[in-house]
Amino acid sequence: MSLYNETTTIDKIVAIKDSLPKKQRQLCDYILKNHQSIGLITIKELSSNAKVGISTVMRTINALGYENFNDLRKDIYDESVPSVSKWTLKNSLTDIQNEGGKSSTLVQTWKESVNLLNKSLDSNLMENFEEAIDVILKSSYINVLGTRPYKATALYFEQLLGEFYPRIRQLSHDTEVIYDRILQLEKDEILVVFAFEPYTNRIIEAVKVTYELGNSIILITDHISCPIISYASVTLKVEVSKKQFSVIPIIALIDSLVIEIGKRTSEESIKKLKRLEKTLKEKNITFSY
Repeated sequence: MSLYNETTTIDKIVAIKDSLPKKQRQLCDYILKNHQSIGLITIKELSSNAKVGISTVMRTINALGYENFNDLRKDIYDESVPSVSKWTLKNSLTDIQNEGGKSSTLVQTWKESVNLLNKSLDSNLMENFEEAIDVILKSSYINVLGTRPYKATALYFEQLLGEFYPRIRQLSHDTEVIYDRILQLEKDEILVVFAFEPYTNRIIEAVKVTYELGNSIILITDHISCPIISYASVTLKVEVSKKQFSVIPIIALIDSLVIEIGKRTSEESIKKLKRLEKTLKEKNITFSY
């Protein structure tokens, strides 16, 4: 499923960028990563920021069916920032700037995290969330993969869901044998992969092998320019910050997935959680009065 409606400019860029010359692909990747700010810059600034010539910008604009940059800029801006959130986003950023050095690190981090959550929650994420749940529940097994800092999010997903949903397997522990594990997947097993910049070659190749085997892939990522987005059955995109490292939107998404899976399998899930709680108390693993 496409991350955006097929009629949008963003969707056109995703669809054609791999067929364009190198410099035009470079420009497309820049636009996809920074689409929410494109409406505020000039063609000269876009050319400079993307490190391509203005002639490259014009050729790319024409390839997308536009005659001038202003029309492209307007469409991308309208598509990227929902009207209901424009003033909220602007006010949030202004508040942080106005406070300057007066705010503690805690306050600034907290506000930026809330900002990321608000920006992540859009119609595309909500629609693809429902499809991801359907794919998960139809699968015989969930395989989870994340590398570098995002190995932690993969482990969190496994730990949280695994308390009541036994059909989940972690692939992040030993990526040296990742292909051995993937080649053993049954047809109805799926791969849930956490892929964020800087994307690792191991993640990219693992996803390609999974795709070639015909298994469904749920991709959780940061940019629609992610090099493996075309292999994904469902893409769940969350916002990342240029100011600070944060996994809060990813954690919120994981929590939502686990809660929804629990709701859809409620009777069996509650039974397993109660049995786990009873066993932990009996074995003196958890404290009780």
